[in-house]
Amino acid sequence: MKRHFSRLSIFVVLLALLPVKAFAAQRLVPVGQVIGLQLYNDTVTVAAYDDVLGGAAKAAGLKIGDRIVKINDTSITCAEDVRAALDSADKELNLTVSRGGKQRELTLTPTQTGDGPRMGVYLRQGIAGIGTVTWYDPDTGAFGALGHGVCDSGGLLKMTRGSAYDASVTEVKKGKSGDPGQLKGTARSIEPIAPLLRNTAQGVFGVSPRGWRGEALPVAEYSQIHTGPATIRAQTSDRVQEYSVEILKIYPQTRSDCRNFLLKVTDPDLLRTTGGIVQGMSGSPILQDGQLIGAVTHVLVNDPTAGYGIYIQNMLDAAA
Repeated sequence: MKRHFSRLSIFVVLLALLPVKAFAAQRLVPVGQVIGLQLYNDTVTVAAYDDVLGGAAKAAGLKIGDRIVKINDTSITCAEDVRAALDSADKELNLTVSRGGKQRELTLTPTQTGDGPRMGVYLRQGIAGIGTVTWYDPDTGAFGALGHGVCDSGGLLKMTRGSAYDASVTEVKKGKSGDPGQLKGTARSIEPIAPLLRNTAQGVFGVSPRGWRGEALPVAEYSQIHTGPATIRAQTSDRVQEYSVEILKIYPQTRSDCRNFLLKVTDPDLLRTTGGIVQGMSGSPILQDGQLIGAVTHVLVNDPTAGYGIYIQNMLDAAA
């Protein structure tokens, strides 16, 4: 039977790119703490209608999920472009939106308010959500999270800038067959703790001036990884805990889909709390024989006790 899987990071909405220092370090801190992630790109999307002013947008045919490409003669790449187009417009706006891969032309009459003209919608730029920090290099301040990339409808998000935030878990939705669970969280501050420098297929990377405490462990060679007992570090409440898992199968290191080994949760406490692997645990470090071997990346939709992990060196190579 074909196995269905789901990536684990929860992204709700929504850098000049800088090089990340090459990773020669062979000892890293396995973290397992949730963080807020905010990644921006050059698209602006309709997120919701305003309860009071949304009538004009609905009447014009503007729909949630529409990407605003152009307003009159102004190309839209950020929310500030929308504000400038509104301020310089006459009574009507000619909107070009992208919907379902096709462009559409709409005409909208903005509502005049004491703060200027308004379209009656809330906009989002990029993607935001929570994920888990996999590793931290105390020598360089570099860190990696998620173990897979952040994607939008067009594939891997082409991040222009991003930030990481302190976050806390506010709720756990327990997983069940056919319905993966999730960690729900919120940022604890509007002040970022680190810039995000790179979004790759193998994870999101940045450099933190503050970092995370913990004992640095050796990075495992692929030949050292074996089937059998292992642990993961994950945060499902107010603190990080270590939980028992079992490595069921090892795949070739060269796999590029972030699935280098299959694992199953065996820890009764984690099974009782989450039902196994849930969305938001993406990036939870995997440890075996006192070494860091990888990060949790996917959950099997029809079996939330099982999922996949990426080999740690594949993350480090992507960050280098």
